[in-house]
Amino acid sequence: MVPPTSVLDLARALVAVPSVNPDLERGGSGERDIAQLTAGWLRDWGFGVDVTEAAPGRASVLARARRGAGPTLILNGHLDTVGVDGMSVDPFAADVRDGHLCGRGACDMKAGIAALLAAARDAVRNASFAGELVVALVADEENASIGLQSLLDNGLGGDAAVVCEPTDLAIMPAHKGFVWLGVEFRGRAAHGSRPDLGVDAIRHAGRLLTSLDALESELSARREHPLLGHGSIHAGTIAGGTAASVYPASCRLTLERRTLPGETTADVRRELQALLRRLRADDPDLEAEVRVTLERPGTEVAADAPVVRALEGALQEAGVKPRQEGMSAWVDAALFNVAGTPAVCFGPGSIARAHAADESVPVDQLEVARQTLDGMIRRLLPGARS
Repeated sequence: MVPPTSVLDLARALVAVPSVNPDLERGGSGERDIAQLTAGWLRDWGFGVDVTEAAPGRASVLARARRGAGPTLILNGHLDTVGVDGMSVDPFAADVRDGHLCGRGACDMKAGIAALLAAARDAVRNASFAGELVVALVADEENASIGLQSLLDNGLGGDAAVVCEPTDLAIMPAHKGFVWLGVEFRGRAAHGSRPDLGVDAIRHAGRLLTSLDALESELSARREHPLLGHGSIHAGTIAGGTAASVYPASCRLTLERRTLPGETTADVRRELQALLRRLRADDPDLEAEVRVTLERPGTEVAADAPVVRALEGALQEAGVKPRQEGMSAWVDAALFNVAGTPAVCFGPGSIARAHAADESVPVDQLEVARQTLDGMIRRLLPGARS
């Protein structure tokens, strides 16, 4: 397939290729087809390209172009999308309506991929950089990030990375992390007519749930992060009991604690254990076991880091007033930061439209994002020509 020319046509071609994460929707196609498509474009543009699979059908693309000596800049996006069940627009028609490109992945994040691909293509064609330009298009960000983690485990790294998630053209150098906590309450099964024998595990879980209000207030009273605000906690799922006439012997809660950069999983466990100790002081029969089921760190890059300054200058050149905001969602930028590559988020579209039934992205932001990434490449890599 001959690569489309405009950034909009690139984005439409990407949306038209299903790449639903199979771990999120039964029958999802995975990333193999879209990886082969983008790998072909990148080869046509002069990149050296490798396609790897972190798991069967879960393909990622790693493309490199070097022009002399200089630092390494990584442009990153994820190829997978969430599922299409319940969508109110055709998920793969890539229609343009009222100035918006519609479809699954249009916002999250095929518009961002189109912008970074167009900027990378132009940089290579015009030889407008000095150093190494890397394009990393990865699998599985919407689930377990096995695509990027595999590339990092195999040596991917650089002096800076831009993750082109939907930020509504804001620069996002910081984002929250999260910790998922499974809490199992153990009661004692008994007939409902024998309260002297039964211990109600669901009621004990309810006591923890009501105590989350106090923890939420405590989190809100702590020092506010300038871009991310405060951490938070909420209950995600609850299950327990067997029948209305039986005291429930168990109840399981899943809690999600959204964390700020610098907050650790150990900190989160200590918070929850402190709550449980207070509850046990009032009710010695309360028994609960806590385990961490998933954790992702919050990370940040300095507000005046070179990659941030380069994006700010490029935005001004594109006629947009730069602004810094915090990314409320967890994204792959954290993995770059943990691995030692400073990473920020920047891209077209609003996170509020990601995963929506009528997912879309403003068309006019696509070209602005392309221009900004082009200007950022010229500023960040020494020896680039203006």
